[in-house]
Amino acid sequence: MSTIDALLQSLNADAPVRHVLAGAFWTAVVLDTTPPRCGLASTLRSAMHDDHPSVREAGHLLEYSGRELSELLRSSSTLEASVGMAAYNALLEVDEAACCEVNAEEVILEHGAGRRVAIVGHFPFTERVRQTAATCWVLEQHPHPGDLPAGQAAQVLSQADVVALTGTSLINHTFDDLVRMCRPGAYVLVLGPSTPLSPALFDGKVDAVSGTLVTDPERVLRSVAQGATFRQIKRAGGLRLLTRVKGET
Repeated sequence: MSTIDALLQSLNADAPVRHVLAGAFWTAVVLDTTPPRCGLASTLRSAMHDDHPSVREAGHLLEYSGRELSELLRSSSTLEASVGMAAYNALLEVDEAACCEVNAEEVILEHGAGRRVAIVGHFPFTERVRQTAATCWVLEQHPHPGDLPAGQAAQVLSQADVVALTGTSLINHTFDDLVRMCRPGAYVLVLGPSTPLSPALFDGKVDAVSGTLVTDPERVLRSVAQGATFRQIKRAGGLRLLTRVKGET
């Protein structure tokens, strides 16, 4: 079973959809619940063609339920899959008692000090990890100076003691392949605002997930609508950064 199948099968809830907003950097889905619930995901743009639009039912998404929208996570269109991931995160009933208010950087620094660390995706804390790790590889589709191209993933992940995978790998459907490349015994963390805080991810090699829980949908939606980066959304408030570790409740 694919990880996306496992995630979708783990959903126990459904709700009408109040808002769908595909912003410049982030996509948000707000459910018509009491109180409203909001999920976030990175906005991954798809190639645009007149005959094959990136979001086939654009303009009609509010006619779908949250669960129906979450099925878009399977889509080969990454923009549709972004909507699906945001809907999934809105529907997910996060067990806050099983989470701690620790961000991904702290987890990586704790487990990666003096060890070989591989990070899939260039995150703002990358340079700080490089200062404490014995070796730190960063794999990127669009490499920054010092990064490696994503095509070297198999070579790098098979050597790493600690692997940090961006949650956007679920959206672009590279997640399962990347996890298979990790060597047995490696500490695997999935991180970023797209990452679902779901124990369904623990069925494989994943040891911890670091994601976001939206606490003020209106405030977050306003930031997303104005083209905010995640740093700007975080500064405006309305969300919590949480980590869930396998085996901890």
